[in-house]
Amino acid sequence: MQNTTSTTRAPAETAREKVGPALSLAEVTVRYTPAGAPGLERASLHVRPGEVAALLGANGAGKSTLLRVAAGIVRPTSGCARVEGVDVKAWDRRSLARRVALVTQGGVAPAGFRVRDVVAMGRAPHQGLWMRERPADVAAVDDAIARCDLAHLAGRPADALSGGEQRRVAIARALAQKPRLLLLDEPAAFLDVGHRLAFHQLLAEVAARDAIACVFATHDLDAAARFASLVILMQRGRVVASGTPAQVMTSAQLETVFDVEIAAGVHDASGSAYFIPLLPLQPRVRAPSR
Repeated sequence: MQNTTSTTRAPAETAREKVGPALSLAEVTVRYTPAGAPGLERASLHVRPGEVAALLGANGAGKSTLLRVAAGIVRPTSGCARVEGVDVKAWDRRSLARRVALVTQGGVAPAGFRVRDVVAMGRAPHQGLWMRERPADVAAVDDAIARCDLAHLAGRPADALSGGEQRRVAIARALAQKPRLLLLDEPAAFLDVGHRLAFHQLLAEVAARDAIACVFATHDLDAAARFASLVILMQRGRVVASGTPAQVMTSAQLETVFDVEIAAGVHDASGSAYFIPLLPLQPRVRAPSR
């Protein structure tokens, strides 16, 4: 894979470095049971406003746990997770919900609600006790529905939609929340090719336009290389590499993490990197001890 890094720093990249991280983890360890393997082990990272960070790793690498720590759902056994410089544990629930939105895997749409009603639920942290819509709420919901190509489905029961359509509703609900930190766990699962491409383009656009830090767990290597500005490679709960796609997504590093032979190249016409998984790597046969 060609190295696309440049010695000239883009103005947007330089500006991001002057702003504090939207999300930072410092030596975070999570143990679900005292004797079990850790869900995270001394994981550290920084994601700044405007960055799109892709979490890559095999199943069980700790991607979902990391997202739940960032959202305040899972508390670290040790180490510290901060949102906008404040320990996640110090935020009250409502204040954190105004800043952080999480789209989990396989969420089921609530029964009996129209698509627009579900998307409008994303405005709850910004509304009063009676959940009355203000013009800003209406605008945020309409914008999220349009961006996720749901206008023609807005009046339909959300639980009657296909899996891919429900996924877009969940993403629209998170966008309507207008968070400062957007966390997504395999957000393109169930999406068709067109909507998958549109989603990743939307993620990059939202991050740049609104200076939102976006962190998404994915198995789509091509999308990570094309749309992420930061790639975080994980293995057995550890962050083993972090940097630009060109720095991190080498065949050698990907093969080590996924235990699969991977051919990497660059598409001549578009300049986009691509990755082709070939064969599972065979366990190394050790010579008998003497």
